Amino acid sequence: MTETKPTVGWIGAGRMGYQLAKRLLDAGYDVAVYNRTRAKAEPLTEFGATIVDHPVELAGRDIVFSMVSAPKDLEQVMLGENGLLTDTERAPKIIGDASTVSVEVSEKVRAVAESRGTGFLATPVSGNPKVIAVGKLTVAASGPREVFDVAEPLLATWGRGVTYVGEGEVARIVKIAHNVFLGVVIQSMAEITVLAEKAGVKREDFLSFLNDSVMGSVFSQYKTPALVNLDFTPTFTNVLLQKDFDLGLEAAHELGVVMPVASVTRNLVAQEVGNGNVDQDFASLILTVAGGSGLDIKSENAQVSDGLEVE
Repeated sequence: MTETKPTVGWIGAGRMGYQLAKRLLDAGYDVAVYNRTRAKAEPLTEFGATIVDHPVELAGRDIVFSMVSAPKDLEQVMLGENGLLTDTERAPKIIGDASTVSVEVSEKVRAVAESRGTGFLATPVSGNPKVIAVGKLTVAASGPREVFDVAEPLLATWGRGVTYVGEGEVARIVKIAHNVFLGVVIQSMAEITVLAEKAGVKREDFLSFLNDSVMGSVFSQYKTPALVNLDFTPTFTNVLLQKDFDLGLEAAHELGVVMPVASVTRNLVAQEVGNGNVDQDFASLILTVAGGSGLDIKSENAQVSDGLEVE
């Protein structure tokens, strides 16, 4: 690594990856970016990034981060044709993967990375592009402690908190458990909000009460505008949520953990996907709850805060 700041590679410039790469650029790091659709990464050049055509072109970088959609995508960008770890002469000092993927695929990539002398960290995150923009993203990291200590200053640029949770793949379980909870909570919020509305309470008023109570949270506040105004611009889709439920339930089966509430919610989300709700935000689950309850809900067009003011 250089005497100043390490050079950085970035793989995956989707909604999340783009914003995280920009945070590193804003912090003064030299960042080169690969994205399967090059045009989506090119706006980062305005902030100083260089764009490459294949992941393997990042092999000479000190630290490479990746954020892709699914386990097969991680395996492809790391080990597939022109993958990051296919250069026979060069490999990054460290790889940090921020994707939500299975433990099995992560272990496979970790083994190849370590055979090349590359330290591998699982670095999944909690948040979305707006959360990143206001500096409230959080990171869980696992892998060799000495590798984490080197990468921590870069991870810290992503948001407000970085937690080292242990060796190996345990950060994967942390993130999967987090996202299963996310799904269970949004389904429950949809159900109780419809219950209140059908009894004659405006959604805005019910959620205002909820957010001020001991049951309120950063998440319930953040989802309030979507539930009140029925704006389902995607931050996280039902397709991705179903994937994470499946990862969580698979891990639960392997570890002998009973998850009846998660199992039922997974089936509800899978039904949404099967019915074609694949592009809207997962808060759109409220529409199905309302429909099944004989309630034709409309946007309340209210001025409500999502709680994500810039710190």
